[in-house]
Amino acid sequence: MKVLIIGGGGREHALAWKLKQSSRVSEIYCAPGNGGIAEVATCVQMKISDQDALVAFTKGKGIGLTVVGPDDALADGIVDRFQAEGLRIFGPKQAAARLESSKVFAKEFMMRHGIPTAASGRFSDSNEARAFAANMQTPIVVKADGLALGKGVIIAATHAEAEEAIREIMDERKFGAAGAQVVIEEFLEGLECSIHALVDGKNYLLFPSAQDHKRALDNDLGLNTGGMGTFSPASKVLPPDLEAKVRTEVLDRFIAGVKADGLDYRGMLFPGLMITANGIKVLEFNCRFGDPETQVLLTLLDSDLLELLDATIDQRLDTVKPEWKTGAAVCVIMASGGYPGAYSGGKTIAGLEKTDATVFHAGTRREGDDLVTAGGRVLGVTCHAGSLEAARKKAYAAVQQIHFDGAQYRKDIAVKGL
Repeated sequence: MKVLIIGGGGREHALAWKLKQSSRVSEIYCAPGNGGIAEVATCVQMKISDQDALVAFTKGKGIGLTVVGPDDALADGIVDRFQAEGLRIFGPKQAAARLESSKVFAKEFMMRHGIPTAASGRFSDSNEARAFAANMQTPIVVKADGLALGKGVIIAATHAEAEEAIREIMDERKFGAAGAQVVIEEFLEGLECSIHALVDGKNYLLFPSAQDHKRALDNDLGLNTGGMGTFSPASKVLPPDLEAKVRTEVLDRFIAGVKADGLDYRGMLFPGLMITANGIKVLEFNCRFGDPETQVLLTLLDSDLLELLDATIDQRLDTVKPEWKTGAAVCVIMASGGYPGAYSGGKTIAGLEKTDATVFHAGTRREGDDLVTAGGRVLGVTCHAGSLEAARKKAYAAVQQIHFDGAQYRKDIAVKGL
């Protein structure tokens, strides 16, 4: 089977790397791909927003399955378009993908179906939003309703900061149309945890837990990013008793909710969780594989990923049982200097051949014989070992062997899991 992967980051590299291992996959294409994906797939320079071109390419190449990586492609209805053309594709339809593309829609879904989440208000008028925030206890979380490349969530330490966040998002439209509405919610204290579950509309298949590190600097300081590293499993954060609650309070209710609301949800569900003193709370829903969580989860997966994707599309997840490697996996993101603020690309990357880590490329490109940086997050250095501590040591040893001008990375990835 020929497979097309839509996207060009570390998540898509991990998907291509894992699908390449399937005996059923004959050829992989990736649109647009990157410098590392080009080593395992044929990269095709098409915009993920150009659905006409993607449909034509898929038909022309006789591609048997398309896998969607990024959230914006799902929000734009690429699954609906492909299915209308008779093409097989992995991911939820546009109506179901609103659970990620609209935080207002997601909050209302959670409240309607009893899924635990933070207390909040939803507003389309900035003055009403400011009045609501003024009566909340600080810190206050201000979220742009729509997609904002992972940067539309602002934690305001003071009421003045909350007012400024509302002004930037709603009045100045810092994130464009994503800021037409905001969700303002209570700040939850606790430990964050990422869970992933394949959902076929009737059943779900829970993956091992993981923990991302969103802040740019050690000790969870600095600005929010798309993710500076992750590890799995996060057993210390989500022990078996809490995982059982995730099943009953989140996933079981999610399945009941999509059935009740008539949403055809088939794809990956990735809820971000906060483990608080008052139990599990869902921070947000993501309707695709996480990044960089995918890098560690697929490193641990010991089964054919294609079989799991097929079972999800065909609504037969109850018939498959994946195998998982023992031990743990750790991914450390190497980013461009200045990220998540301004940064420059074109920096030559050296030392990859010296490491035995699996290095997933997030923002790279080829310039002749050189591999250079081409994004904020550049590489996801990923290692598996028999224990979390051993995997962490291997990952950081590999990071020390890789060099590019201005490289930055957190030095405390996975410490919370030890």
